[in-house]
Amino acid sequence: MTKKQIQNFLVAFTTDRMTEYMIEDYNVTLSDALKFIYNSNTYAKLSQTENGLYSQSPAYVYELLEKEYLPQHNATEPNHHI
Repeated sequence: MTKKQIQNFLVAFTTDRMTEYMIEDYNVTLSDALKFIYNSNTYAKLSQTENGLYSQSPAYVYELLEKEYLPQHNATEPNHHI
């Protein structure tokens, strides 16, 4: 494999794992998870392979993604205060 092929594989692998994590953690649909991921700043950075983010663990990259997702997620959840 070429370096570019390895980078593309790792980006795809990390994206797959982040999708699984989002579905498990936030009970979102596959479509919603992918839509959020592919439109996120985290994915944009992950895709820019010159910065090396693709070489980090999927769990680490997911933590970055969560920092983007949580403010939006919390804003759309109903307020359950009594």
